[in-house]
Amino acid sequence: MVAAMPGSWKARLASLTLVALALRALWVALEPATSPQADETMWLIWGTEVLPSPEVAFSPRQLRFIFHPPAYLYFLGVPFALTGSLVAVKYLQCLVGALLVPAVGLLGRRAFGERAGLGAAFLFTVLLWCGIERLVASDEAGSSGPALAAGVLWGLAILTRETVLYFVPLAALWLAWRRPGGLRRAALYAGAALLVVLPWTVRNYIVFDAFVPVSTAGALNLWQGNTRLSREQVYEEYWAVHGRIPKYEHARRRALQAILERQPLWIFEKLYSELPEFWAAHAQPIVHIERGAYGPLKRPVAVAAVAVVLVPYLAVLALFVLGLAWLPRSRAALLVLSFLAFYVLLHVAAHAYPRYRLPAMPALFLLAAHGLACWSARPRPARSQSHTLAAATVGLVLALSVAPSLVGWFTKPWPPPWFEGMGVESGAPTNDERPEGR
Repeated sequence: MVAAMPGSWKARLASLTLVALALRALWVALEPATSPQADETMWLIWGTEVLPSPEVAFSPRQLRFIFHPPAYLYFLGVPFALTGSLVAVKYLQCLVGALLVPAVGLLGRRAFGERAGLGAAFLFTVLLWCGIERLVASDEAGSSGPALAAGVLWGLAILTRETVLYFVPLAALWLAWRRPGGLRRAALYAGAALLVVLPWTVRNYIVFDAFVPVSTAGALNLWQGNTRLSREQVYEEYWAVHGRIPKYEHARRRALQAILERQPLWIFEKLYSELPEFWAAHAQPIVHIERGAYGPLKRPVAVAAVAVVLVPYLAVLALFVLGLAWLPRSRAALLVLSFLAFYVLLHVAAHAYPRYRLPAMPALFLLAAHGLACWSARPRPARSQSHTLAAATVGLVLALSVAPSLVGWFTKPWPPPWFEGMGVESGAPTNDERPEGR
């Protein structure tokens, strides 16, 4: 069991949280004027025009929204309705985003030690990673309270991004496995998570007369990521089906059909095509640069801005590999690594895009900080040959995944040609959630 936190460690973690908040606020204050890109337009329309409108008035039953989970929509709509300002929403996001620092710091301390915890905290998935931290706290202390809190946080995270719903059984199994009272804590965790999600599932049944646990986007994403049809052909067929639920059922059926047709090489083809997309040297600020959201930029300025975004990411990847070489044999480390593997494979099975990796990045921060702490320790801790070999293999896969996008960005013509269909290239199914027929 981890000893009580010393005051100095708490003070440093609090200081890092304030630094993280200040940096986020500084970005909001100094970012050049920009226009919304891809999914941003959809969320802004629904969150600031449709949701607070007199016709909907925040009523879940009046809101014809099912393609995405609802939590972020209300996160935008409520503060905008109260303040009438998107700037206020941005600063609220800064505050929530900064809370990721203590969540990752506390989890890192429990899983990899104090130095790794502070290192990872220095580096939005606040609900998810607070939930993971509470899971580890429950397992470590043998306490039911943190397990219940983890379930509530996890349920709220599911209402923000549905993908983590499918990790609940695995996390419950981890909590129950080989620990006194683990089965009871696992039941509390899973039950709390499902109870948080249940009201929205009931709302979906009342409004759409169909069983949809959270949202319908996953079916279309799974179909797009596995079919041999082009993106345009998928959307043409999808839009030929009338009604949100029939669209969802059609996409789900066509997705399963496409996966079966690609056996037995399906998983190998998907690893080859999706890992370079998931780990690509790319990020949302680069999307804004490429699409001219900040206005025309000369190539040296654009390259410098991209380097500011990519250098820390590449450094984290390198340190993550180093951390794998010294991976501790602990239950907490197993949970963190299992979630990372689950999340990557989930997007390999569907389709990947750089911004989809954001919820999994804290796992990399934790392993990266652990690797840096082990490397700088004197004497360095021993590492096994099997861990070193596994780390080298992962490093090779990451290098091969990152290289095409890294080379491509710095060698392609500038300015990049505008591609009219880029709004759906990111996998953003914005058309299904147009505000007509609220």
